[in-house]
Amino acid sequence: MTYCVGTMLDSGLVFASDSRTHAGVDNFASFCKMTVFERTGDRVIVLLSSGNLAGTQAVISILKQRNAKDGIPNLWVAESMFDTAMLVSDAMRDVDRRDGQKLAANNVSFNASFILGGQIAGEQTRLFRIYAQGNFIEASLETPYFQTGETKYGKPIIDRVITRSTSLNDAAKCVLVSFDSTMCSNLSVGMPIDLICYQRDSLEVTMRRRFDIGDTYFNALGKQWTEGVRQVFSRLPNLDW
Repeated sequence: MTYCVGTMLDSGLVFASDSRTHAGVDNFASFCKMTVFERTGDRVIVLLSSGNLAGTQAVISILKQRNAKDGIPNLWVAESMFDTAMLVSDAMRDVDRRDGQKLAANNVSFNASFILGGQIAGEQTRLFRIYAQGNFIEASLETPYFQTGETKYGKPIIDRVITRSTSLNDAAKCVLVSFDSTMCSNLSVGMPIDLICYQRDSLEVTMRRRFDIGDTYFNALGKQWTEGVRQVFSRLPNLDW
């Protein structure tokens, strides 16, 4: 399982992903699920992956291979973030065409999905949720964030806190609290956590952190959140029976 979040704010974008993968209850490993394509002053593209690790790695490898070739559509020459979403979708379908029948023969389906966001010079920041079938939707004023993977434990926190006017710092704290709450309830999501805050129109990544097990800030954030919730709960009025 995994947990990834992408949020679109007036001031920019926040991305976060965990690093836990597993193939059974006793076979856990860590792999980074955040991929960044950056050319300072031109474009920042962030890709968060969830689903079958072999499938997501194949898609990312295809994108990187195409980036290295001239004369073919790739992420470095895409004119819009919509075009980048189409390129990711095309790569997903190429992997599915190659592997889909063999996977199906072993009762396994191609299961890879992505959150894609960023900015290309000349347009606004944009955020997309790309499904395993290759179709996708774009974030809007009404839906300013996307999640993939184990979403249910962190969603209520984000719903109550984040709006388009939320600052990057506050959104980052909220997203980290959603990870803390998710990990408290589900062992299939785990550290390290990768975090990026992208400032709108900067066209470069200047705020990036990785939180490993035992990180002082992350532990303090989770502890204070838990204590704060308990204090608020204790002040709630009793039932009038």
